[in-house]
Amino acid sequence: MARGKIQLRRIENPTSRQVTFSKRRTGMLKKAYELSVLCDAEVAVIIFSQKGKLYEFSSNSEIQKTIDRYRRSANDADKYRADMEQHILRLKQETADMERKIELLEASLRKLSGQCLGSDSIDEIQEIGDQLERSLSSIRARKVQLFNDQVQQLQAKEWSLKEENAKLLAMCHAYYWQSSAHPEAAAIHSSSSRSTDVETELFIGLPKLN
Repeated sequence: MARGKIQLRRIENPTSRQVTFSKRRTGMLKKAYELSVLCDAEVAVIIFSQKGKLYEFSSNSEIQKTIDRYRRSANDADKYRADMEQHILRLKQETADMERKIELLEASLRKLSGQCLGSDSIDEIQEIGDQLERSLSSIRARKVQLFNDQVQQLQAKEWSLKEENAKLLAMCHAYYWQSSAHPEAAAIHSSSSRSTDVETELFIGLPKLN
């Protein structure tokens, strides 16, 4: 028969309560020992009875060493938690500052585009106009610089084409003067070219008499 589920509440009968405490205490200490052996874990258990009697188990030679280790780990965890909280606060502050900067930039952009100027004074509007003039001056200067760069590139390309054209013209003149200075060579070359086109006739027997 399966064991019924026990309702977790204080046992009112003192005798039953003491018997249950003894059984559960022994079982807990036994489980702690098995856990330390099977898993090579450092385990410490501290139990105080209702009358204040101490029961303890430690897989270490001294339970105080395990307690000191626990305190160091707890302190490290508290320090890590405090550092994380400080880091989160810094991130929240940086986020808030960034949101304010974005709002200011958006408001400035709207004013530069001519919007939301109803609450601005004459001096503020004058400052916005001066800022736009400075921006336009910078844009015009950059535009002029780009145009000058393009003009220089086109001029360099023009000079390169002129040099290449002069070289080709010099080669044509050199070929012309060479042909004019040696007409015999040109004629021989021409006749040799025509001789290749002369047809020949081959026949067998005595030559015909006229």
